[in-house]
Amino acid sequence: MAELVFHTGPMDCGKSTLALQLNHTQSTHGRAGRVFTSQDRSGTPRVTSRIGLETEAIEVNEDFDFWTYVIRELTTGQRVDYLVCDEVQFYEAEHVDQLARIVDELQLDVYGFGILADFRTQLFPGSKRMVELADRVETLPIGPLCWCGKKGTHNARTIDGIMVTEGSQVVVGDTVGDAEVRYEVLCRAHHRRRVTATRAKATLSPDPLPFES
Repeated sequence: MAELVFHTGPMDCGKSTLALQLNHTQSTHGRAGRVFTSQDRSGTPRVTSRIGLETEAIEVNEDFDFWTYVIRELTTGQRVDYLVCDEVQFYEAEHVDQLARIVDELQLDVYGFGILADFRTQLFPGSKRMVELADRVETLPIGPLCWCGKKGTHNARTIDGIMVTEGSQVVVGDTVGDAEVRYEVLCRAHHRRRVTATRAKATLSPDPLPFES
């Protein structure tokens, strides 16, 4: 039976790497798939990973229709066995509804990959809908660490080095106006306290060791 599977985790946990690996494994076993993405870090319609792997992909914008695309492929003699959908957090809820319909009515496997929550700890619309409809939700077992060494679970946004919890859910690029935008994964406690690695270094003042004069 075909499945709608959602692989999720915080930033830097290897979602895109797993998407590329899954596509490679499926294709080497004779299956024909399509790879999709939205607002990839490369700025192009590609799935790219931080370890250097990448492949061409189809860009999913607001007007894209998965059902129409797959039906057109099938009715023109193209073979489609599965879909790999990266950056699901940037999809519209309607996109996920279309993917569920493809699984149910066309019996094609759909593998989704994306971040669950944004820097405000609020669910992305596409990820929320995936959780609601997926046959399985898989949390990636290997993830980033907070600067303190605990498991990183929450995505933090910093602007000019200061952590923020308000603003647009999606920021494309590394700057907003003249401000520098960066992201960091923190444990829940340090996300709640807004203590990033930079802030921790700036405020850290340990007691001197007994043998120090």
